[in-house]
Amino acid sequence: MSGSLDLFETAEAEPVPHLGDGLTWPEVRGWLQTHSQTLLDDRSLLEEIGLRPHGRNVVEFGAAALTRLEAVVEREAGARREVEMIARANFAAQTQTHVAALDLMEARNHSDLARRLDAAAQGRFGLAGAAIALERPGGVPFGWRGLDAGEVDRLLGDHGLSWLGPMFDGLDLFGAAGDQVKSVALVRMAPHLTPGEPPRPCLCAFGSPEPEGFTPNMGCELAAFLARVVERMAERWPVLN
Repeated sequence: MSGSLDLFETAEAEPVPHLGDGLTWPEVRGWLQTHSQTLLDDRSLLEEIGLRPHGRNVVEFGAAALTRLEAVVEREAGARREVEMIARANFAAQTQTHVAALDLMEARNHSDLARRLDAAAQGRFGLAGAAIALERPGGVPFGWRGLDAGEVDRLLGDHGLSWLGPMFDGLDLFGAAGDQVKSVALVRMAPHLTPGEPPRPCLCAFGSPEPEGFTPNMGCELAAFLARVVERMAERWPVLN
């Protein structure tokens, strides 16, 4: 047959369509389906792509193909193991959060609420501590931290609801544990603490001893859930200004 073929030539030397640039996979696949024997007869190509021909109509996976297949299976198995580990860790964190919420709901007053939050942060989540901080003017319950007016907006932004990241310089919320805190999760609260008065800006703060304990790319759902529990519980007892 005169001339040259671009890719394959059939055993019967029938005309082969030109497979040039711009072809889509369905076109190539359709061509291979109608010219399967051409592929089976091209032993050198089969070996290049890791397939080993046996007889006229049998193709066996070669070592290279098996190695690639094993690598794919291992990657998929590793991905499944990682997903399972994350799922178990999330489930454990949710369980601890729910138990902590039940404990917070047993608080008898503002001071007891702050104590229980700090104990849950340390005992259940391995944190350095947790605190409740309330802006002045107005009374600040015993065991809570006082903040200057506008401090919540300064830390979270005017409309920010939470912030996770490195510990702020000069942020004195964790008392004696403050030196251990390397990263923090801050969640905005606005409890109604005084009858007839507007809600007061407030923070629920969690401190981690690890620099990567809280990072901006982490979800804040569980910390926000605990903050909502603290906020609702705090509204049970009035605070006199």
